[in-house]
Amino acid sequence: MEKSPADLWRHVKSRYFLLGSVCENCGTKYFPPRVVCRKCGRNTKMKPYKFNGTGEIYSFTTIRAPADEFEEQAPYTVGLIKLDEGPIIEGHILTDESNEPIKIGTRVKVAFRKMYKEGNEGLIYYHYKFVPAPEQQKKQEKSKQKRA
Repeated sequence: MEKSPADLWRHVKSRYFLLGSVCENCGTKYFPPRVVCRKCGRNTKMKPYKFNGTGEIYSFTTIRAPADEFEEQAPYTVGLIKLDEGPIIEGHILTDESNEPIKIGTRVKVAFRKMYKEGNEGLIYYHYKFVPAPEQQKKQEKSKQKRA
């Protein structure tokens, strides 16, 4: 029995987890995965690394005139997220029920959501997006207050 396209996509782990790589020599983490470390060059051994998916908004912009695939989502926000482990990655930023404005420095966590659908009967593409992580924001604010 043939597997459906949706079933096949579920088995591509890099689509459902933030899988990157880490250099065993210097510990630098990369997303997406790399074969060679930028710091160590060819004298390196890379191994898979699963990011925890939390970080903070580094920069963002709101898209008002989107590509055809994203028309029904407009306006939407995309941004650069600095993961807690170091790399900066791009992703859609979703607001939560409180509709708090998106700000640089806001704590976020990864969520896997529908990205777009290919036509009326086509494949549904899923990808990582980021949602506010208020519990982490509160922890960050408390630690800042303790230091002050």
